[in-house]
Amino acid sequence: MLSPNQDEHAHSKDPVKYGELVILGYNGSLPGGDRGRKKSRFALYRRAKANGVKPSTVHILSNPQDSKAVNSRGQHSISFTLSRNQTVVVEYCHDEDTDMFQIGRSTESPIDFVVTDTAGGSKESEHSSSSPSTISRFACRLVCQRNPPYTARIYAAGFDSSKNIFLGEKATKWKNPDGHMDGLTTNGVLVMHPQGFPEESKQGTWREISVCGDVYTLRETRSGPIRGQLARGESSALQDGSLVDLCGATLLWRTAEGLLQAPTLRHLDALRLELNAARPQCPVGLSTLAFPSLPRSHSLEERQPWAYLACGHVHGRHDWGQRPERHRDRQEGASGSSGGRRECPLCRSVGPYVPLWLGCEPAFYVDAGTPTHAFVPCGHVCSERTVKYWAETSLPHGTHTFRPACPFCSAPLSGTPGWVRLIFQGPID
Repeated sequence: MLSPNQDEHAHSKDPVKYGELVILGYNGSLPGGDRGRKKSRFALYRRAKANGVKPSTVHILSNPQDSKAVNSRGQHSISFTLSRNQTVVVEYCHDEDTDMFQIGRSTESPIDFVVTDTAGGSKESEHSSSSPSTISRFACRLVCQRNPPYTARIYAAGFDSSKNIFLGEKATKWKNPDGHMDGLTTNGVLVMHPQGFPEESKQGTWREISVCGDVYTLRETRSGPIRGQLARGESSALQDGSLVDLCGATLLWRTAEGLLQAPTLRHLDALRLELNAARPQCPVGLSTLAFPSLPRSHSLEERQPWAYLACGHVHGRHDWGQRPERHRDRQEGASGSSGGRRECPLCRSVGPYVPLWLGCEPAFYVDAGTPTHAFVPCGHVCSERTVKYWAETSLPHGTHTFRPACPFCSAPLSGTPGWVRLIFQGPID
């Protein structure tokens, strides 16, 4: 039976919103702007007509040509090639109770949300930008229940233009004790469900999701041939704050209810205006500093606040305290500043000196607190609880390592704790 709220929602003209997927590393929009199915966030709404599918008939075929005949019927199917002479094809039929959404690198029509490798993200130190993508063309699919509580479940692999998921001979696959086939994609789909997000957030354990939606411990390496252990009692159902990693991009799932509790862009802008109203000053140039308005927060402005990340003292841009060339290191490139390591004129701490940028993707915030802290070494500013949460969240990197990164730009965090409390100087008049 529907609750009064749900009943009211069911009869309203607004479409039911299941939630949103937001890609880590983009501070509110893609660098070239959000266009069509390629954007930094994707909202999932209940479709006008259900398009979900569920397993139905299983065929065991000895002739590859038979597989083509089965697949040509226009039904969705998953093909498991066991050997040259044996293929198991699981046909899927229409499911009027679910909606399916597909995510991947392909721009073909079955993909609802086109995701490409995040710049500065998982592979920047291992590969050049011209390296082939490690994100699968048909990476994963989300299946949402059309009725309350609108549970969204994730499955590895998506159906291609011929409505098929094909696991070749070399793919990791197996037959479960109950007889149904399952498998993993080449680079895998990893999921982490936090506990108590966002109020009392505690990180969960990274797991791998199978093609049929079961949960496994991680393989030895990302594309290792041997699957992990079945994580009994664990679910592929996403919850507010769940992270989905596609090996090249990490996505955050926010439920519709969670987004209602999250700060809005308008709230973040109000916090920015409050910061600027305090008229923070540069202790060296005595000029008044101001954070630029959020839509323009990608290009440096004259009154932009800068900070020494070793101590947190906030200044305006100046040339004081540059270290000799031999003392500079790769922090210069990481910070995006032209000064590399600098000595703070207030406390003599030496470290990166970078412009400060407000984090303006509300979905990444775990509260609506004042932006008082910055990630190191990128200088993205947000609330204390938010920096602490992300600094304690290890994200997949490469094929077998994990590390915390700034959610707004995907820069790996440096040092411990990976963030700094900002110290603003008020006006002296």
